[in-house]
Amino acid sequence: MEVGSKAVASSAIKMALTATRQEENILKDELYSKYGIKAVAVDYGGEFITSVGKIVERSVVAAKREGVIKDTHAEEGAVAGAAREAIAQLMPKALGLNVGGKIGIARYKDHVSVAIFLGIGLLHLDEVAIGLGHRAVS
Repeated sequence: MEVGSKAVASSAIKMALTATRQEENILKDELYSKYGIKAVAVDYGGEFITSVGKIVERSVVAAKREGVIKDTHAEEGAVAGAAREAIAQLMPKALGLNVGGKIGIARYKDHVSVAIFLGIGLLHLDEVAIGLGHRAVS
C-alpha cells in the first residue's frame, strides 16, 4: 500500500470507528508496524455548540500526548485546522443537538488527517455522521 493522504485519511476514519481502547491499540500498532502511520483516538460528547472548542482541544492534546505531532505551532495548527474542517462538515446535522463520539487522528510524514465520528441525539431518533479534515505539515 502506498502511503499518502488517502491512506492517512482512511486510518483516521478507522481509528474514529473503533469501539474500545483495546481495539484502538491493536489498530494503532498495526498501522504503525505495517505502514509507519502514527495514530490516536479520543472520545468526546456534549451539546454540539459548546463541544466545538473541546473537540479541537482534545484533538491537539491527544495528538501531542501520543507523539502523532510535535509540540510546535505549525503541527498543532495543522491538527486544529483539520479538526475544524471536520467539524464544519458535521455542523448542518448537529447544530443545537447533543452529540457523542470519537475523534481519530492519523499522520504519516507531512500528511495529517482528523476524522470525527459522532452520534447525534434527538429524542430516541439518533443520527450518525463522519467529518474529515486533512492538512499538510512539514
